[in-house]
Amino acid sequence: MPAPAASALLPHAAPMAPDQRLVLYAIRRMAAGGLTDAHAASALLARFGLHFRRPLVLLRAMMAEISRVATRQILVAPCCCPRMSDGERILLGALLTVAAHPTEAHAALADLLHVRSCQAVMACVEAVAGCFVDLGHPLGNECTSCN
Repeated sequence: MPAPAASALLPHAAPMAPDQRLVLYAIRRMAAGGLTDAHAASALLARFGLHFRRPLVLLRAMMAEISRVATRQILVAPCCCPRMSDGERILLGALLTVAAHPTEAHAALADLLHVRSCQAVMACVEAVAGCFVDLGHPLGNECTSCN
């Protein structure tokens, strides 16, 4: 049986916005290298300077909570891949829309994690999105790959 095509596994283009790409990169690094991945920390340090600790800690908490709550695996692409999996698209979409549409973000995350409710994950997603806004790097509310 032949392996599935890359376009089937990674059907969505990665976002072009720098802050969205940063979040995606950090998520991928932490998923592959663990919560203490130095590359994720370095990328956040480069973007936020001395204020990098808050987004780093919140992203770590989000990833840990997703890992704790999820009842199924979520496909994550390699860190420099220009494409996204469905799971990555849903997670990034939730980060982008949680402030404006929390009910829809919760429903998408619950479906992704295969659970009925994921309030702790929602709190982490809200904190990460809010942190980026507070530090002057809002993730935006739109991602052409996330619609």
